[in-house]
Amino acid sequence: MTVSNQGNGMQAEINVTPMIDVLLVLLIIFMVIVPVMSKGENALAPRPATQALHGPYDPVVLEVTAGKGGQPDYRINSQVVQRLELPAMLAEIYATRAERVLFVKADDQLPFTEVAQAIDISHAAGVDRVALITPKATRKAGTAL
Repeated sequence: MTVSNQGNGMQAEINVTPMIDVLLVLLIIFMVIVPVMSKGENALAPRPATQALHGPYDPVVLEVTAGKGGQPDYRINSQVVQRLELPAMLAEIYATRAERVLFVKADDQLPFTEVAQAIDISHAAGVDRVALITPKATRKAGTAL
């Protein structure tokens, strides 16, 4: 603070130069500190499994084919299964699986209601997703689909 004596009496003036210097130093300090400070909350990311639960992924294919007497025949991965054993067999297979996906391959000679019943049985046994396997479209030379 400077006191000046001019003709009318004494006046006090504040010297702002040291205050501006202090403000500039504080500004520089905050500009350096702010990028170093961490932002946000600490979060733990899930770790990937170190081992597979049941080895390599082994798809389950349910084949529904036209059998004798108009009744469908069932096969799970080429193993013949009776209709009454189908829910228990599927429940046993999917009891320990993390991914509950079933592939259904059906004979085109069967009515779709038989295939739909097999899908309903699989859902009741614990299957989450059902994928239908369709025959591949074959092209002969010179023909278009």
